[in-house]
Amino acid sequence: MKRILAVAGALALLTLAVPGLRADSQSGAPEAGMWDLRDLYPTPEAWTAARDKVKAQAETLDRYRGTLGKSAGAMLKALAAISDVNREAARLAVYASLKGDEDVRIAANQERLQSAQQLGTLIQEKTAWLRPELIRIGQKKVLAFEATSPELKRRFAFQLDNALRYAPHTLDVQAEGVMAAAGDVLAQPNAIYSQLANGELPRPEVTLSDGTKVKLDQAAYTKYRTATDRADRKAVFDAFWPSFSAFQGTFGQTLTTQVQAEVFDAKVRHFPNSLADATFADNMPEAVYRQLVAEANKNLPTLYRYLALRKKALGIADSLHYYDLYVPIFDLPNPPQFSVADSERIALDVDAIYGPEYTALLKRGFAGNWMNVYPHPGKANGAYMNGSAYDVHPYLLFNNHDDYPSLSTFVHEWGHAIHTLLTKENQPFENSSYSTFIAETASIGNEMLLSDYMVAHARNDAEKEYYLGQALELIRGTFFRQTMFAEFQLALHEALEKGNTLSGEKMTDMYCGLLKKYYGDKEGAMKVDPAYCIEWAFIPHFYYGFYVYQYATSMAGAAQFADAIEHEGVPARDRYIAMLKAGGSDYPYTLYKKAGLDMASPAPYEALVARMNRTMDQIEAIEAKKGK
Repeated sequence: MKRILAVAGALALLTLAVPGLRADSQSGAPEAGMWDLRDLYPTPEAWTAARDKVKAQAETLDRYRGTLGKSAGAMLKALAAISDVNREAARLAVYASLKGDEDVRIAANQERLQSAQQLGTLIQEKTAWLRPELIRIGQKKVLAFEATSPELKRRFAFQLDNALRYAPHTLDVQAEGVMAAAGDVLAQPNAIYSQLANGELPRPEVTLSDGTKVKLDQAAYTKYRTATDRADRKAVFDAFWPSFSAFQGTFGQTLTTQVQAEVFDAKVRHFPNSLADATFADNMPEAVYRQLVAEANKNLPTLYRYLALRKKALGIADSLHYYDLYVPIFDLPNPPQFSVADSERIALDVDAIYGPEYTALLKRGFAGNWMNVYPHPGKANGAYMNGSAYDVHPYLLFNNHDDYPSLSTFVHEWGHAIHTLLTKENQPFENSSYSTFIAETASIGNEMLLSDYMVAHARNDAEKEYYLGQALELIRGTFFRQTMFAEFQLALHEALEKGNTLSGEKMTDMYCGLLKKYYGDKEGAMKVDPAYCIEWAFIPHFYYGFYVYQYATSMAGAAQFADAIEHEGVPARDRYIAMLKAGGSDYPYTLYKKAGLDMASPAPYEALVARMNRTMDQIEAIEAKKGK
């Protein structure tokens, strides 16, 4: 998921001519497989005109300073004006981001994105007084205003409560203005990383065993690291990672700057550490983060069990290596292929368990040009859903390869999209920005249901094992791998907070230690080649703050929800859908509790590990039938 945060402001508190991707020269309509950005703005020139208008409106927002405490009406008027500017700025930022990701090499697109970021910074500067003023007014008066103004309460009660909660961490107006003005600078590590990793990093070429020559950009690496031929997998790894190692120092400095910015923010805002700062926005105890890491470490034997199963299934006589991790654990002579139309059909079947309201929204989305589906030169890597334009539908980016991982990614991102649509239909704009902590449950839950669906519909034991293997890899990649990332991030921040220094070389050493621990190098579960320990430089999520841990916690929540929906039926489904409709109207921990989950307890993690062990039990039962 990708939601534009730079334009949130204080109250949100917060074309390349490639075949098949061109727009029709007469109508401007995109060809199949390409999103239609005209729903946002008909032309880039229209975007510029809208940007100028919103910028002029943003310039006047500080005129409301000092008026909030006069009356409920005055408070509503000021907050509504700020909210309206944020709403339009978010739309501008979505267009700029999507257009930029179509081809990161086009300078005009990157400049437009910078312009959107500058607008977000301007809004924050012009509203830097807002939170301090609300805190001075105080909770008693704010609640009295809400009691006399239903509209104020409906649209802004949660944001007002959140603003007041920030009292210990809010600076005076001048200092808040300085922090807001620093926004553009603090956004640069991610921009530099993206430009280097997606646009300018040398792309090596590798020749596979069948004579195929492949230029290894990030999308091609993701595809060919799954090669069935072991020598091909090793060749892909050995060719891909040296280009990252050659820029180890640059990646290290960029990521160090990102970490320094987060440590700086924590210090200035009087948090005990950067983790406490990062989890405060969701009102999430930092103990949840630390518990996640502890639970993953406690259950590493389950991961080692999986690695042993993988080694046996792949028929590897020597050590399992890191380049053996992405090939499907069970091979099929003709691996299943899924076109985008197939993915849409299967998604509708899988998500039927959520009821007709959910599937009706899916059908509506599939009927529109909301997706940028296929890889092409210069396109941003990966996949995401961007739903931050409140008055427009979500947009989804994929790099589809018509394989099962692409299908799994498809249902994942559409889980985000339907979450967004349910939120927008039930919440005002001010409560539409839901937490990632909730968001990833909406998407990963879809992947779990897909796994169960594919196993249930497998035509034979070979297919069943293939999908069971994919289910294991989903847990490995989302729970154990993302928690390893979270442990790495925490170690980086704690190093600086203790007065130590960082460098690309040191990061590689730190990451290598975690790789060896998680994948059982000492225990003999897998051999980790130090040449691949530069992998940390490949991960863009390290530039999103303390973000990745939410994948793992959300997966644990998804495991409990999936079990409940599949076994309990409608009551569990209704609790789940109600959570999605709640959007950002409450704190995520509270929303989970209302839906029947306590993320502070071991139960979600135990449910996830139990699911992984059940899956391995199923595989071993099939293998036993074969006499293996």
